[in-house]
Amino acid sequence: MNRQLQYMIDESEDSLTIEAFLRSRGYSHKILAHLKRTPEGIRRNGEWARVTEKLSQGDIVDITVTDPAQQSPPGMRSGDSAFFHAGFLPVELPVGIVYEDEDILVISKPPGMSVHPSAGHYDNTAANAAAWHFFKEGLCEKDSVGRCHFTFHCINRLDRDTSGLLIIAKNLLASAILSAAMKERQIHRTYMAVAEGKTDHEGIICAPIARVPGSALMREVSDQGEYALTRYKRLEYNETENISLLEIRLDTGRTHQIRVHMLYAGHPLIGDFLYNPGSRQMQRQALHSCSLEFRHPITGADMHFHDPLPSDMKNLFHLRSGLLS
Repeated sequence: MNRQLQYMIDESEDSLTIEAFLRSRGYSHKILAHLKRTPEGIRRNGEWARVTEKLSQGDIVDITVTDPAQQSPPGMRSGDSAFFHAGFLPVELPVGIVYEDEDILVISKPPGMSVHPSAGHYDNTAANAAAWHFFKEGLCEKDSVGRCHFTFHCINRLDRDTSGLLIIAKNLLASAILSAAMKERQIHRTYMAVAEGKTDHEGIICAPIARVPGSALMREVSDQGEYALTRYKRLEYNETENISLLEIRLDTGRTHQIRVHMLYAGHPLIGDFLYNPGSRQMQRQALHSCSLEFRHPITGADMHFHDPLPSDMKNLFHLRSGLLS
């Protein structure tokens, strides 16, 4: 989706080049290159401008960011790409709209929903739900076969059976800035999880994570892996079921990080068919993305979102009033 922005140059920005000014606003080299290729991508006082031009106090800079053609999400198999490039089928699905403005959409994803389309999941993903919402809001149109064409910029990924908060950027600029923030660990994520046994009251798990040799899906703690750090705090303990409710904060974002680290610590998540296949206390891994904190990619405002614990996890504990509301 396209985005138009306008800036007025103040005294502190006088004599900066357009490139330096835009970089101070979070525009990456890739976005600047995109703007250079976009007709009327950068205008100064109503006229097309080069990024090398120097600005003066009172100048008006207009930016038009257009989304490029759709690209397949990472990990999509070649056999799925033709379907993906055919657009997204808008489907009304049970996602909650937590927040929306011109640049971002924050949703609450239910368990059992994949984020991106893949083999067997073409019309029941978060991308399909986003297509429905954007179509309903007039932000995209259906083609002759009923599909919407837009780039699906999902910032924080969740496994199919993990519930909770997802950030979707609505344009290329917001996506680039938020993706950089994620890489720099400036998007703070908090999860709730239910693990087997009675964990320590709090702890830190620092252990590298790598792909299991011969597996396209599973991960393990390995000296050959990438640095990963997880912090947890026990909130409740159910002695009858011998399970702990944990608040977990990630310093890194490796694939299956929480699931692998808790297994490594001797407290695998209940319901995790992949890493704890003998668990029968839940029908999915007990993991919920409950809180996100980050700076807005365009305004710089502090954003904080909370998603209450879903009932399938909450009902396992006699929780204190208001603890997880």
